[in-house]
Amino acid sequence: MATTARTAALDDAHVGDIRGALGTIPADNSAPPAGMSARLKTLLAIVGPGLIVMCGDNDVGAFSTYGQAGQNYGTRLLWTLLLLIPVLYVNQEMVLRLGAVTGVGHARLIIERFGKSLGVLAVIYLLILNALTLVTEFIGITMAARYLGVPTLAAVLLAAGVILAAAATGSFRRFERIAVALCAGSLLLIPLFLFSHPSGAAMARGFAEPGLPGGSGQMATVMLLIIGIVGTTVAPWQLFFQQSYVVDKRITPRFIRYEKVDLWIGIVIVVVGAAALMGATAAAFAHTPAAGHFTDATGLAHGIAAHAGRIAGVVFAVALLDAAIIGAFAVSLSTAYAVGDTLGLKHSLHRGFRQAKGFYAIYAALIAVAAAIVLIPRAPLGLIIEGVQALAGVLLPAATVFLLLLCNDHAVLGPWVNSRRTNVFTSVVITVLIALSAVLTASVVFPGITGPQMLGIILGCLTAAAGLGGWTLIRSLLAGSPAQVDRRDRENWRMPPLTMLSKPVMSAGRKVTLTVLGSYMAIAMILVIVRIIQMALAS
Repeated sequence: MATTARTAALDDAHVGDIRGALGTIPADNSAPPAGMSARLKTLLAIVGPGLIVMCGDNDVGAFSTYGQAGQNYGTRLLWTLLLLIPVLYVNQEMVLRLGAVTGVGHARLIIERFGKSLGVLAVIYLLILNALTLVTEFIGITMAARYLGVPTLAAVLLAAGVILAAAATGSFRRFERIAVALCAGSLLLIPLFLFSHPSGAAMARGFAEPGLPGGSGQMATVMLLIIGIVGTTVAPWQLFFQQSYVVDKRITPRFIRYEKVDLWIGIVIVVVGAAALMGATAAAFAHTPAAGHFTDATGLAHGIAAHAGRIAGVVFAVALLDAAIIGAFAVSLSTAYAVGDTLGLKHSLHRGFRQAKGFYAIYAALIAVAAAIVLIPRAPLGLIIEGVQALAGVLLPAATVFLLLLCNDHAVLGPWVNSRRTNVFTSVVITVLIALSAVLTASVVFPGITGPQMLGIILGCLTAAAGLGGWTLIRSLLAGSPAQVDRRDRENWRMPPLTMLSKPVMSAGRKVTLTVLGSYMAIAMILVIVRIIQMALAS
C-alpha cells in the first residue's frame, strides 16, 4: 500500500514534540527506537493518557461502589472486576486509535460523521453527566476533609485552586507531571489492603467463584450494585477524554503500540486498586454490626480505622482525596475538550489562558459550579451520586455504539479500522450494556422492581440482540465476503482533513438505530432526572 501524503486535520498546538511528564520525543525523530533502553525511554515519554484516564476512573464513585461491595458482601463480587478488564481495554483501545490516527477529538468526529443534531445532543448529555460527576468528586473532597479534620470550605477552595492552577499554566508537560504524581497516590490502596489483613483464601474465592450473594431476597439489590460497578468503571467521559488527550499529547500512529502499554498499566492499577479496596473493606466490616449496612465513604473510613488502626483510616481518607482530585482533573478536561470541539474553540493544554480563553473558561466554570454546589447547606448530595450512576448507565451504550461505528469508518481510520473479532466482541459488550442500562433506568423510575423483573428485562434485551445479530449475519452472508483491509505500512497513514472526506452514506438501518438511540437517551434521561427531583422534594 502506498503511503498517503495527506495529513490529519490538526490545530497547530497539536503538532510538534511530544513533551510528556517522563520524557520527550522530538517531532523530527522518525527512526524507530533501537534497543531496550531506547524503547523504554519512548514508553516513558508516551505514558500518560491511559494511566490518567484509568486512575481517574477509580474516583469517588468507584470508592463508594467498591467499598459498598466489600462492606455488604465481602469479597464475593471480586469476579466482576475480571469481567471488566476486556471491556475497559477494547473501549479505550478504540478511542486511543481514533485519536492517534485522526488527530481529531471524539465530539468533533461524531458531529462530522453523524450530523450536528446527534453530535450536539451527545455533547449536551455528556455536559450534564460530567457536571454531576464533578459534583461527586467534590463530595469526596468534603468527606475526606471532614475525616482528616480539615474545614470543609478551606478544603474545597484549596482543591478547586489546585485543579484550576494545574491546567491553566499553558504547559502540557507541567499538567501531566502533576496528574502522574497524583496517579502514584492510587498506590496508597495497596498499603491500605496490607493494613487490613484480608483473607487470601477469601480473595481467591471471590475472583474464582462467580455468584450473586445474599440469596433470592437480595437479588435486585445485588444486581443493581453490579450494574453500579460496571457504570463506575466504564464511563462515557473516558472515551471523550482519552481521544482528545492523545491528540493533545501529539501521539501519532507509530506510537500506538506504546500507548497500548500505557493503557494496560492504567488498567492493572485500576483493577488492583479496586480489588484492594474491596478486600480492605471486606476485612474491616466482617462479623461487625455494620456489615451489610453501607452508608458512605466516611463510614468506610471509620470502619477501616476501627479494624486496622487510625493510620489505616487516614490512608483511606488521603487516597479518597487523591482519587477525587484526579477524577476532577479528567472529567473537567473531558468536558472542556468536547465543548471546544463542538463550538470550534481552541482547546489545548499547550496554550495558556490568553490563547484559549473559551477552553479554560469552560474548565473553570465546571469546577466553580461543582465546588459551590457541595457547599450549599442540605444539598441532596446522596441523590446526586445515585443520579450520576443512573445517567452514566443511560449514556454508555449510545457512546459505545458511536465508537464502534467510527472505528468501522474506512474514510476515518483507513487501514486502522476494526478487525471482525473486535467488532463481534464490542457488539456483545454493547448488548450487555444496553440490557444493564435498561435495568438501571427501570430501577430508578420504578424503585419496587424485583430481581425476576430485572432478569426479564435482561433476557428480553439479549433475545432482541440475538435476533438482530442473526439478521445482520444473514445479510452479510448474502452480500458475500467483504474486501480485505490492506494494513501494510499503516504507521504512516493518517486521516485526511475532515473537509476532504465524503459524507458517509446513512443506510436505513443505521438511521433507525441512531434515531432509536437518541430517543432512548432523551426519554431515559428525562425520566431519571424527574425521579431524582421527586426523591429530593420528598426527602
